[in-house]
Amino acid sequence: MANVAYQLGSSGFAANSAHSAPHAHPSWSPYDNNGGTCVAVAGNDYCIVAASTRLSTGFSILSRDVSMILKLSDKLMILSPGFQADARTLHKVLQQRYIQYQFNHSRPMSVAACAQLLGNTLYYKRFFPYYTFNICAGLDEQGKGAVYSYDAIGSHERSGYAVQGSGKDLIQPVLDNQLKAASPLVLPPENWMSSLPLDQAVDLVKDAFVSAGERDIYTGDAVEIYIITKEGTRREVVELKKD
Repeated sequence: MANVAYQLGSSGFAANSAHSAPHAHPSWSPYDNNGGTCVAVAGNDYCIVAASTRLSTGFSILSRDVSMILKLSDKLMILSPGFQADARTLHKVLQQRYIQYQFNHSRPMSVAACAQLLGNTLYYKRFFPYYTFNICAGLDEQGKGAVYSYDAIGSHERSGYAVQGSGKDLIQPVLDNQLKAASPLVLPPENWMSSLPLDQAVDLVKDAFVSAGERDIYTGDAVEIYIITKEGTRREVVELKKD
């Protein structure tokens, strides 16, 4: 009997059985953070969306030219820094549902409808969430800028501007100071839009990315900017530090 107990071990299973196999390494994670910074600013008759193009993991740069912006239409865009595998999957889902919406309703999806769709999609995945921190931005049905920011599981709010990603802590205070908003949690409806003229708002976004690129290793190479107005959409690329 003692021999049997010795062979089975204290757990009751033989030492060489499948039950004694080592567990997976505790530091493994299904997620990665590929960095990147995204900004959106809503104006009275415009919306600016911008995202850096560097894709990183740890201290390695995987690519210097990756877009983190999903352009659903000329007046509606989604920005998704974070884990880019999840971001690509999320963008495919949103693109398919956007097309289905157009077929079902015979009209483009509004920014408010897309904001709700994105929130529902993220909440549906709350038990194994998409590791992305999103912004939905564009022009609303009145032609005014609209920006919605999200957490990982779909909670969102509309505000005059939003920042997500690795450079958020560097850019958010600049926008808070320049756009005169004490806290996005107490913004009244009239502050849903920036009072800055379009040219000044574009320059502010460019300066914010240049400054963040000096201090955040995950923000760099270039910033992709879309300027959305009722006349159309204009794209610009501004070079940032390469190191």
